[in-house]
Amino acid sequence: MKIAVKVRLKPSILDTQGKAVHNALIHLGFDQLEDVRIGKWIELNVADYIPRSCRKKWVAKPDAKLLANPVIEDFELVYLED
Repeated sequence: MKIAVKVRLKPSILDTQGKAVHNALIHLGFDQLEDVRIGKWIELNVADYIPRSCRKKWVAKPDAKLLANPVIEDFELVYLED
């Protein structure tokens, strides 16, 4: 089973990397851009099938502190395969 963890900065946090990419794209002629935010996509390959009844464990775990900084980042689990 594959589980992806989508990590992005909280909306209130300034995304300096996103701002740099935004400015570069504007200079390349993409003037319609209003904003760019940069995030992370982490894929986990889990050996055993996780029944839906056990998935709540995966919402609290894997420990978010390893994959995202909960002070400045939000994360979301995405189940890619059942």
